Amino acid sequence: MERIGVVGCGLMGSGIAEIAARTGSDVTVIERDAEAVNVGRNRIEKSLSRAVASGKLPEEEASLARSNLHFSEDFAKLASVQLVIEAVAEDEKTKVEVFKTIDAVVQDPNAILATNTSSIPIIKLAMATRRPEQVIGMHFFNPVPVLKLVEVISSLLTSPETTARVHEFASGPLKKRVITSPDRAGFVVNALLIPYLLSAVRMLESGFASAEDIDTGMVVGCAHPLGPLALTDLIGLDTTLAVAESLYEEFKEPHMAPPPLLSRMTQAGLLGRKSGQGFYSYKK
Repeated sequence: MERIGVVGCGLMGSGIAEIAARTGSDVTVIERDAEAVNVGRNRIEKSLSRAVASGKLPEEEASLARSNLHFSEDFAKLASVQLVIEAVAEDEKTKVEVFKTIDAVVQDPNAILATNTSSIPIIKLAMATRRPEQVIGMHFFNPVPVLKLVEVISSLLTSPETTARVHEFASGPLKKRVITSPDRAGFVVNALLIPYLLSAVRMLESGFASAEDIDTGMVVGCAHPLGPLALTDLIGLDTTLAVAESLYEEFKEPHMAPPPLLSRMTQAGLLGRKSGQGFYSYKK
């Protein structure tokens, strides 16, 4: 995988682009406009600088990563990539349109089209292309440069060769721990995690306990590194809501239905760390 494309340079896309560039691959990052390009480039630079300052990344490797990164607003720049990873907003219509565009511009007949979706069925994105056997899920976790897990999700039409190539790339050059999942909403991690987070939101919403007590209970009592409400803030309330809606649409289980408080906070723009305010305040 010498030539990689990443579509979307938000929290997840920037991390994916960074680790791909650190492997020595030539990485083309696509964003919607110049402002988003600048935000994404700055996010990657801050991450690389933190890694160097902490001693976790040699300066020469950071310099190599910077030289391997190329940013554009033009999807045509993806023409020669061997792998493109979509990491735009967790919205099915948006992702379908992105996959149609990617399929039209990527010229390599063996190129793999991957999605970082948290919950949207891979087959829905695959059927928007002319090569569904080369479409696969690569679900990374935030922060991508730090967390070692990648879920690899094959649809009913994904070829064994595509799955093998992605597994090899993720576990090899990217140095990630790979788990596999069938193509069902939530895959492995979010199918377990999201109902737990929703239960915490319902507990807060009902007035049963404060946000601080809920999180302290799980951190101190159950040795979780982060409480469920703080974790929801880290993931993003909008992303949590989108995954919950996808889970509920597929399984119709009451415990997967998003609580009203989660919906209202998302509508109000209280999205967690990314907006500076969620269940906790992150404003300086």
